[in-house]
Amino acid sequence: MADAGTTLVIRPARDEDGDAFAGLIERCWADYPGCVFDRAAEHGDLDRIATIFEEKGGLAWSAVIEDRVVGSICVAPAGEIGDAWEITKLYVDPDIRRQNIASLLNGAAEAFAVERGARRMILWTDTRFEGAHRFYEARGYAPDGRTRELHDLSDSIEYFYGKSLSG
Repeated sequence: MADAGTTLVIRPARDEDGDAFAGLIERCWADYPGCVFDRAAEHGDLDRIATIFEEKGGLAWSAVIEDRVVGSICVAPAGEIGDAWEITKLYVDPDIRRQNIASLLNGAAEAFAVERGARRMILWTDTRFEGAHRFYEARGYAPDGRTRELHDLSDSIEYFYGKSLSG
């Protein structure tokens, strides 16, 4: 648990943060029956997380407390949707949720995207992640009724959310 004496640092992710991202995602998914985390089968991108997002023109961030990654977020242009940018991999360690870390990460991602011309943010979130839905909706993101099936090990179905950044 974070306390008053700890310092949170939000910094660009590094490729070597991949193991920490994997552990973080696995801990978060453990709260949801049916969510299966298999890094080798479905999450090879974590081995080069920083490089992959830089190559897309975006950025991945790590939220770090005392050299431990406790949060993550990635953002990149959503090429097929014009001036929209997509948020992915927003996770916060379950032991220290509700301490504003997700809000800080989301704010950093939005600011980065706006500086690069984004007028809209989008994301997809698993239908089981009800806490995430409330988080996004409180920040102005809205579902539009679209869903997609991932045909992954978790049989994931995701909701689409979007937010205008143009005032």
